[in-house]
Amino acid sequence: MTTRSASRAKPRITILAADHERLSTLARAATHTVPDVAAVLTEELDRARIVADGKRAHPFVRMGHEVEFRDDTAGTVRKVTLVYPEDADIGQGRISVLTPIGAALIGVGVGESISWETRNGDIKRLTVLQIGSTEAAA
Repeated sequence: MTTRSASRAKPRITILAADHERLSTLARAATHTVPDVAAVLTEELDRARIVADGKRAHPFVRMGHEVEFRDDTAGTVRKVTLVYPEDADIGQGRISVLTPIGAALIGVGVGESISWETRNGDIKRLTVLQIGSTEAAA
């Protein structure tokens, strides 16, 4: 994939300042355990528009929030909550930001699409359909 086509596949993303700080620390710490995903997360953080925690921008995928998305490759719709690794539980629909799909989802706005690479090298595309509220337990 060329840099030009990769750039076209990535929408502008937004991240809250507190999430950006914690995710940056997490990405640095993960470089030895999951270097591929840590690199993707770092790339996303580097290109993100950072907004103040109290500021409301257009709806975008944030940590601890539920997101409904369509796998454009398979045509399936899923609803998950994006969480930090220690809170991940795929059986409960809680996916870690340190997974390829989790790193792809962070900061994406409603109606926007992004391509991402699975662990086995397949390129998939997803579209964010809806973003729900934060989890009750924080």
